[in-house]
Amino acid sequence: MAGLAESGSNPDVDLLYEINGLAKDAPRWFDRGVEFVGEYGLLAAMVLLVIWCWWTVRRRGGDEAAPSVAGLVWAPLAAAVAVLVNVPIRGFVERPRPFLDHQGLDVLVSGKTDYSFVSDHATITMAMGVGLFVANRRFGLAGIGLALLEGFCRVYMGVHYPTDVIGGFALGTAVALLLSPLAMLMLTPVVKAVEQAPRAGRLIRRRSPGDGRDAVVPGARSASSAGTEERDLAA
Repeated sequence: MAGLAESGSNPDVDLLYEINGLAKDAPRWFDRGVEFVGEYGLLAAMVLLVIWCWWTVRRRGGDEAAPSVAGLVWAPLAAAVAVLVNVPIRGFVERPRPFLDHQGLDVLVSGKTDYSFVSDHATITMAMGVGLFVANRRFGLAGIGLALLEGFCRVYMGVHYPTDVIGGFALGTAVALLLSPLAMLMLTPVVKAVEQAPRAGRLIRRRSPGDGRDAVVPGARSASSAGTEERDLAA
């Protein structure tokens, strides 16, 4: 399994050289930008996208707020589960990084000594993107777009084969979708319970001006109406 992509005629290797070759022709500042974006920037952008979606769902409120927030909670949890699943996969495949087996690659990030298949970055971003799609389709599509860009950056940087990225996409998607029904079944009641709390409920949906007012009990009379009624009887 370690020699999965050692042949130069392998389409996986050919595509690796094609995409990574773009880095050789690009300005140094652009490569530096891709290095930062591919290593940290897109992960941070995905987190900010989840927070933005939560803020939008909270402001909108309504009956769908709790299930949507439960889906947003599931998104990072799905990424964590997918990374844990990837640990034995990497140990089983034992695929070296592409720059260890192939010469002439422009490697933008040094110090990568772990195995290559599958890409953690691709797995995390796609799991969060698909998890976000479960909560909100519009934000989810944006998240999936960020994940695709992350995959491209990993190959551009010379630290992953294209199939490492595709494997990460498949793993992240599988975990986020297959475990989503169970996750929503467990998370939605918890989120609904938080929603009913006086203060913590604001994390789920914004309180409207009428929220929290004392309910009017049928047949009950206020003190002012009772006093008026007594004065009328005395007259």
